[in-house]
Amino acid sequence: GRHIGASTGPFSVLVRRYAATICPYAGAMSWPRVASWVMALLVASVVITEAVAVAVAGNLGNRVYVGVAACVAITTTALGLLIAERRPTNLVAPLLCWMALVVALVSFSDTYLPMRTRHPALPDLPPVVVAILMVGWVWLYAAVSLLMLFFPDGRLPSPRWIYVAVGLPAVGLAIQVVMAVTPGPYDAPYARVAHPFGDLPSGVAVGFKVVLFPAIVALGIASVISLWTRYRRGDGARRAQVKWLALAALALPGTAILSWVGFLLTGTNNLAGVGFAVLYTAVPIATTIAILRHNLYDVDRVLSATVTYSAVTVVLLGVFGAASFAGGVVLGKDSVVAAAGATAITALALAPLRARLQRVADRRVYPLRSAALRAIRDLHTSISMGHAGPEHLDDVLKVALEDPDLRVGFRMPDDAGFVDANDEPVEFGIDAVPVMVSGHQIGAIHSHGPASEQLLHEVAAASGLLVEMVRLRLEVSAALREAESSRSRLLTLGYQERRRLERDLHDGAQQRLVTLGMSLRLAQRHLGDRTVDVDGLLDESVAQLGTAVAELREVAHGLRPSCLDDGLYPALSVLAESAALPIDLDIAADRAVPDEIATTAYYVVSEAIANAVKHADANRIGLRIEHDLDNLRVLIQDDGRGGASIRPGSGLAGLSDRVAAAGGTLFVRSAPGRGTLVEAMLPCAS
Repeated sequence: GRHIGASTGPFSVLVRRYAATICPYAGAMSWPRVASWVMALLVASVVITEAVAVAVAGNLGNRVYVGVAACVAITTTALGLLIAERRPTNLVAPLLCWMALVVALVSFSDTYLPMRTRHPALPDLPPVVVAILMVGWVWLYAAVSLLMLFFPDGRLPSPRWIYVAVGLPAVGLAIQVVMAVTPGPYDAPYARVAHPFGDLPSGVAVGFKVVLFPAIVALGIASVISLWTRYRRGDGARRAQVKWLALAALALPGTAILSWVGFLLTGTNNLAGVGFAVLYTAVPIATTIAILRHNLYDVDRVLSATVTYSAVTVVLLGVFGAASFAGGVVLGKDSVVAAAGATAITALALAPLRARLQRVADRRVYPLRSAALRAIRDLHTSISMGHAGPEHLDDVLKVALEDPDLRVGFRMPDDAGFVDANDEPVEFGIDAVPVMVSGHQIGAIHSHGPASEQLLHEVAAASGLLVEMVRLRLEVSAALREAESSRSRLLTLGYQERRRLERDLHDGAQQRLVTLGMSLRLAQRHLGDRTVDVDGLLDESVAQLGTAVAELREVAHGLRPSCLDDGLYPALSVLAESAALPIDLDIAADRAVPDEIATTAYYVVSEAIANAVKHADANRIGLRIEHDLDNLRVLIQDDGRGGASIRPGSGLAGLSDRVAAAGGTLFVRSAPGRGTLVEAMLPCAS
């Protein structure tokens, strides 16, 4: 394929087209991929042959055994081919397919001769084939050991491991030969098959076994050591891959546990077969996940849970066995009371035992989770004792999760962004993990450290109360600052309004009244001598008095509109009629409103209408008043340009302070191009 791809002549083009017609991957085939497909075809041949034999002569036990083995072989082959397609040069793919082939051959070896005995029509196996099939376990052991040696990238950890890579198949082949030429009958069911290669002297055969069996065990241990070496030297991704394979390897002690359970419950080790089936299925699945999607799930969490429940099972079986034995000694081996007592003791030990073993497993297998949850618990304790505050959550999680860049953000009410514990804005991406309480997001945790996303979700759930405490404290602090700021603004506005009133009174009504007093004094002095036109002077004084009264009314109208004397709703109707834009009124039935609330509502409507007329380029305004037992809700909606906001020094800021002084809340929603909605919620319980 490499030569075809590199050539450019007409003949080469023709060859490439022909190859592409026969096999679309011919130009990109690597030898691990080719080997995987070849072994996949061999697996298919063995499985089909065995299925035909079972259909002809198999009993129920044969069919179950062959069916399980076929499922394991087919699953392992499919996973090997998947890796071969995704990672064409990775040697792990043909190793998985080799493992599947050995499983299929071992199953065939165990079932074919008994079936042929029952059904002589099945063809006999040549002695050479029997000699090859008889020691299939050696190759399964070698395949698994080589898998660990080349896992996960298909390369050796270092050049010196080549001795292990060559030694495993060499020793396996040597064991195969020695077992074939060992004097004496083969193991059942092939005890009557003749030895095709002759026999070695008995002492020589035993000597080879004494050397070869420990050698292959040592090579297997070396493969495990190579995996541990990769783990210690690897980064986070490589360690996660090794943990996936270690997770599958836990099926081996699980097989021992099943064998124990079988002996305990039924007196046989038949359940061990289930364990081996799980083992030879779990290893390929874990290998495929580790190579293609090692971050699919939090492997540390799965590993910790698996270790915990395995340990719980072992201990509970021990407790149950000891209790059953003690009860049998005291009450008799067939005693129902002894069995019930053993069961009750086991059940009572389950809950505290699982929690304790989970903590131990977390410390050993999942130290990051253990450290994080322990740090959160310790922070709760420190807060209750007054030694720390919830604001220390950020620093605590940085240390526990080994990420100095970790950030905890707190979401404030009516704010789409986040702030930190110092009330400074922080920006989070979409990868931030939300902190939820009662279905509402109150914060977020952002980390790119070694913690997995699943662990961050667990930490976020455990930190919910602390995040809510910090958020509420920030909210109270912000409310106090806003109240202080609003108080300062109201005082400033009050001083400004006082100076304006003083100026208006001084320049207007006060001057007129002074002039009026001087005119009346002049008329009084010249009332008898007729030297001054007293009638004209009195007429002028009356006119000035009327002007002063009008100016005083205008000043008083600035403090409280006189139209409110008839009630809020008539005053708003008059205001709407005098507006420069058409106003759609939706006013609830007239109800008594406290005078200070009515004044505030009137000014909210007046200011909102003025803003819409002056700044919004609106064509129409909607005014709606809703009144219930506790609140007066005022809504003014225009269809203008939008973009309004409550800015310091603006009219809306003054309205917000006025509404806040009345115990209410002002909201402004004004998206650009979508108009402006001003909403005031005023308390008016009667």
